[in-house]
Amino acid sequence: NYNILEKSLIFLVLLMSISFAITALISKPNIFDLFNGILIPQIPSQSTLIIIGLIGTTVVPYNLFLHAALSKEKWKKKSDLKYAKKDTTVSIILGGIISMCIVISSSSLNIQEITSAIDLAKGVEPIYGSSSKYILGLGLFSAGVTSAITAPLAASYVASGCLGWSGGTKNLKFKLVWFVILFFGVISSSSGLKSIDIIKFAQISNGLLLPIVAGFLIWIANKESILGDYKNTNFQNIAGLLILLLTIFLGSRSIFNTLNLI
Repeated sequence: NYNILEKSLIFLVLLMSISFAITALISKPNIFDLFNGILIPQIPSQSTLIIIGLIGTTVVPYNLFLHAALSKEKWKKKSDLKYAKKDTTVSIILGGIISMCIVISSSSLNIQEITSAIDLAKGVEPIYGSSSKYILGLGLFSAGVTSAITAPLAASYVASGCLGWSGGTKNLKFKLVWFVILFFGVISSSSGLKSIDIIKFAQISNGLLLPIVAGFLIWIANKESILGDYKNTNFQNIAGLLILLLTIFLGSRSIFNTLNLI
């Protein structure tokens, strides 16, 4: 049911946002250093893959297809386009803020190595009190559940669109794809492998795939035969190409570093 799914995700995202925002505020970051890092970003040595992972988990490639599929179900008329734009703007801003709050919270901890989400929650407790670990825990729980729902759902929508399945979410094949991916996710997380390593691998893969998906979207957004009067403007193309070049640069740098070419 689309309405139930939408309301559930909104609730979980709000819970996640509030939890991480409170945790970041509790850590009392240096405002000057914070804005300096935003305006003049730096890439520490050996951190390219982590940056790609952060981009991959904030702008997840499969979520682009999921958002398109859900938007198609929610909005039907051309006049609804303004609401879709507002929805996208709020989603992007909120996603960026959540990622910043997580980085701020993590940077305030004196932990040499984080091997699981539990380490992060425990690291908060001695510095900010016992209640802080529960606040952070709620945020991590919400983040995990939303990912567990959206990743299989996005794959189902992609499979449904590519293979021409009818019936939407009620189609048995649609549900089967969702279940199989969710099942393998549960098996992977229960296999004894470090969850942090699995997450890093997945998000770095997302970051490396992002240039391909972004390039495809820019190409589609410029096809007048598909979008008509709503195709990309020159400004949107310039902004899109700059973002595309940034993702290509980071992806290429990580590959070259892996091959010890730079």
